[in-house]
Amino acid sequence: MPDDKEKVGAADRSRICLGEDYEVRDWTASLGVSEQELREAVDAVGNSAAAVRAYLKKE
Repeated sequence: MPDDKEKVGAADRSRICLGEDYEVRDWTASLGVSEQELREAVDAVGNSAAAVRAYLKKE
C-alpha cells in the first residue's frame, strides 16, 4: 500500500540531509557556510545538526 501523502509528520530538524537540494540550501543559509563547508562538516561528524554546529564553531 502506498504512503498516505495526507499524513505527514513534522520536519526532522535534528538531521541534515545532503541528498535534498532545498535542505542543503536551507542549512548553508542557516549556518552561514558554503555547501562545501557543510559537506565537509557532515563527512567529519555525521548528519546530526548539533554535531555539525559544534564542529563548525571549532573552526
